[in-house]
Amino acid sequence: MKIKEGFLLKKIADDYVVIPYEDNIVNFKAMIVLNETGAFLWNKLQNDITFEELCENLSTEFEVDGETAKTDAEEFISILKGKGLIENE
Repeated sequence: MKIKEGFLLKKIADDYVVIPYEDNIVNFKAMIVLNETGAFLWNKLQNDITFEELCENLSTEFEVDGETAKTDAEEFISILKGKGLIENE
């Protein structure tokens, strides 16, 4: 899975904000602000990565157990899919 082309993540003060560009400017009607964990996952999703790899990375980086990493990653991916930000798998 991977983030669709046409979206950037920018750090503004202490927040991470998803910014659309090109054709996505017209079609994207939301503002997404991410915390540090969300920004970490977003950056991992810039390259094609499996869900299992994403969970492993999250668990290692934030020192959480596998089940917590899985739950958090599922929730994050669900939100991104709902906003149309994940490429079709």
